[in-house]
Amino acid sequence: MRIAVTGKHGQLARSLQERAATDAGLSLVCLGRPELDLSQPGSIVQALIACDADLVINAAAYTDVDKAESEADAAFAVNAAGAGAVAGAAADLGLPVIQISTDYVFDGKASVPYPETAVTNPVSVYGASKLAGEAAVAAANRKHLIIRTAWVYSPFGKNFVKTMLRLAGERDTVRVVDDQCGNPTSALDLADGVLAAARTVLQPGFTDWGIYNITGSGTTSWAGFAAHVFAESGRASGASATIEPIPGSSFDTAAKRPSNSRLDCTKAEKIFGYRAPDWRQSCSIIVKRLLAES
Repeated sequence: MRIAVTGKHGQLARSLQERAATDAGLSLVCLGRPELDLSQPGSIVQALIACDADLVINAAAYTDVDKAESEADAAFAVNAAGAGAVAGAAADLGLPVIQISTDYVFDGKASVPYPETAVTNPVSVYGASKLAGEAAVAAANRKHLIIRTAWVYSPFGKNFVKTMLRLAGERDTVRVVDDQCGNPTSALDLADGVLAAARTVLQPGFTDWGIYNITGSGTTSWAGFAAHVFAESGRASGASATIEPIPGSSFDTAAKRPSNSRLDCTKAEKIFGYRAPDWRQSCSIIVKRLLAES
């Protein structure tokens, strides 16, 4: 199986590379600027042709949620038009596409985890741009999967776990939002789920195209997430801190966040046979790895 992956410097692409390194039957080609630039659609087809892939994973995205509020054109250029261009280029080559999306397509007002069929209503430019990307992908390529995920962290790039470990080393008390809940998701676990999906769609006769949710198992608040990070860090002789729980309204951010980001992953488990580990287990592994690498 040969897969082309956009967004080569992102958390998911780097996690996919790590997983692929231990799978002799998997060849991964990660693409990014300058050879492939989602804001320059003309670069996409030629880059994919050069890959000679069986499937395309679009993991590239404009991900600065707050900055997107003042850079809507840039966010939509990458997350909507760019995603559609990747899906269209894949379709031109007869390839299926897996588009990575987000819990931010919802407003967070539901009291239960969101299934794939739930009504969308993004409350931020970032969420709106990702939802537009979902529509563009579906319109451009019949053979598509849209995989929504949430609260992604990893040993790579910038993410919540890394931020909490840094803050624990700088101060005794850290203020963390306690009225927003979700599914913390290791990008390495997400990579396993995406690869399980890729293997499934490449089987003869696959027809279950559409939207899927893949996140870590179990839910918590941002404060609960941070508490686990600090506890694991302390147990490993790393920095720890006391948490001051605060409401999301106390944070002056440009973009609004969903108060409920929980996603129901039952469909992915049924169709792809993949269920991510409990988020606490995966978080502990990442914390210990980051401390060992620091």
